[in-house]
Amino acid sequence: MPTGGVDLRRGLATTLTVLFAVALPALILVLVGRAGQWDVIGDMLDDPTSVTQQDLDDADDFFLGAWVIYLLLTAAIATVWAVWFRKLRLNAEVFAPGSHRMSSGWAAGAWFTPVVSLWFPKQIANDIWRASSPQGPHAANRGMLNAWWVIWIVAMATNFIGSLRYSTLRGKMESDSYRPSLSEVREDIESLHDILAFDMFAIVVLMAAAILALLLVRQITTMQEQRAALPPQAAPMGGPAPYGTGAPSYGTGAPSPYGVPPQGQPPYGAPQMPPAPPGQPGQQYPPYGHG
Repeated sequence: MPTGGVDLRRGLATTLTVLFAVALPALILVLVGRAGQWDVIGDMLDDPTSVTQQDLDDADDFFLGAWVIYLLLTAAIATVWAVWFRKLRLNAEVFAPGSHRMSSGWAAGAWFTPVVSLWFPKQIANDIWRASSPQGPHAANRGMLNAWWVIWIVAMATNFIGSLRYSTLRGKMESDSYRPSLSEVREDIESLHDILAFDMFAIVVLMAAAILALLLVRQITTMQEQRAALPPQAAPMGGPAPYGTGAPSYGTGAPSPYGVPPQGQPPYGAPQMPPAPPGQPGQQYPPYGHG
């Protein structure tokens, strides 16, 4: 349950873990579907008479079915991910008040906003990672975070390019105005074969991004739980003010607090103590049931 202003419930993280675990087999089915199309087109290049229209339709139907399953899972993942990511941002605000470049609203909305979705989420994730590091913001190792983001961007770019090229060429070849020569037909089929190979590579990259995302969910969840169990951290002696606050440096030799809990709240994860009973200062109360 939320303690000290930090929500450590694992429901969203567990849901994401399950969804990613289901999405990976779905991606394998998508990869098998693309490989089936690639095989049929390869057979057509080797011997056009060995492939029937039914063979082409069966390969397309298998891929389409797997792709629909994956899209449904993707919609579920995107929804839960946005809610979970915003919760991380709210927790990080408690760990490091005023040290974040963007509001908690952007933590959810940036993923669905064109153009800015290419870098806003990463900036927010960097701030969350720094604030959630149990070792302190200056010791936060972002290796996994950076690897996931690079693979994710590459996966999105390659899948978009592959899908666009495939749809464009298929649309051209299936249009009523398509009247090519035999050499042009073979050239287009070879291009389609190459596009399918590229698309299979893009799916493999997407699978790698999904695996890293699953590991990232587990890692950041553990980091925030460990961070919540610690008192506010201090910046280096005489060092700069907390990251992103814009406050002046502390030159007196006293450490500047990093992640002071909101006023009136105990350190993150500290037990919630009941208020003291009314009475005179220093008055001692006997144990319950005595006196």
